Amino acid sequence: MTRGRRAGQRSRTVREDWSAWIPNEMDQLFDTTRQELESSNFILSISLDEALALCKGGEFDSARDRVTIIAGLFDRLALRVGHVVDSIRDHGVHFGTLPNVRPLSASNFRGPAAQKIARMDGLLARVLFRERTRFFHKLQALGEIVEDLHTEARAILAGIAEGASELPGKAFELLEILGYDLNTCMGETTILLKSFFCALPSDELESFRHKLVNLGPLRTPENTEPIPPCENED
Repeated sequence: MTRGRRAGQRSRTVREDWSAWIPNEMDQLFDTTRQELESSNFILSISLDEALALCKGGEFDSARDRVTIIAGLFDRLALRVGHVVDSIRDHGVHFGTLPNVRPLSASNFRGPAAQKIARMDGLLARVLFRERTRFFHKLQALGEIVEDLHTEARAILAGIAEGASELPGKAFELLEILGYDLNTCMGETTILLKSFFCALPSDELESFRHKLVNLGPLRTPENTEPIPPCENED
């Protein structure tokens, strides 16, 4: 199918894309990616909820014992969301494939930094951008939010592990907000991925699959050290 014929059959909106039919191979790749992201997000959310519950019960040492696990889970989800965003962007740059896209909404985020980036994306999408520019700016905004969330979470978790946080309960509450915003990024990325598959010509699938499935080793943010296990005081 040529790009022109495929484009003529595309849905007009992101909402229509979400329920639109895509070829079986694309559908399988989309489902596998979506399930992987959602599973990582579910485990992270459960771990954060358990740590918060321990803090509310005054069991701060038990909550601190979970820091290394939570750091690994946050790493996993942030890096996987970022990888999907990068894969879509790289393919779009090289092949010119452009999906339907809607701007980020600040109301879907809780942290002020994420809200600021989302608000700017929404503003510029309304007043300045062509379809191509809106698409790449949203990818840039998503990538920036994910990177900021990841870096901030690592800093908070390191502080808890080292005993630098005098209010561990408050620190875990901040982590819960970061986890919420990362979940929002995951949802936005999943929706964008489905729209991308709706616009993707079949002859580009293998090239995109190669980018998407080759995640490589997980990497922590630059200039950070691995978070050590917590050592309980005698």
